Amino acid sequence: MDRFVTERLTAERLREADLADLVALHLDPEVSRHLGGVRSAETTKEYLDVNMAHWDRYGFGLWALRTSDGAFAGRAGLRHILVDDIDEIEIAYAFTRSLWGRGLAGEIATAMTRIGLSQLALTSVIGIVHVGNGASRRVLEKSNYLLERSTNRHGEDVVIYRIRGESPNHRIGAR
Repeated sequence: MDRFVTERLTAERLREADLADLVALHLDPEVSRHLGGVRSAETTKEYLDVNMAHWDRYGFGLWALRTSDGAFAGRAGLRHILVDDIDEIEIAYAFTRSLWGRGLAGEIATAMTRIGLSQLALTSVIGIVHVGNGASRRVLEKSNYLLERSTNRHGEDVVIYRIRGESPNHRIGAR
């Protein structure tokens, strides 16, 4: 699943050629506000290396997102993450500020959730959201993730949402 397409986005496996676009995304203070803060070019390079290695190890990970005209839109993916010493699969997404408010996060969240639960046969996927990030919370809620709990992660108050596979009460993409 190196590549997939939604109605308005093309997602391709993250690769070295995406570094400049990722650096620009991570240097935007508004984009990075809910991602743990602005990341330097060096930190973003380490982030890219870790996420490319994730692909090699697990066969899935982060995708670079592009609009129909080929412009970089952001990044999104599914990845292993330790949460309170438990290995979880997290859904993650970040878009360039110019594309906010267009429903793209919901579009990609629905597609990635379907991939995770159906194609990868994951038992569940979580979303970790800073408490104050109402937009991201709404994306997960509209994608049928259920609020599971609050916790503190890296000194930040966050909430954890979860969707489980194989349950008629959690139809992916139902509204």
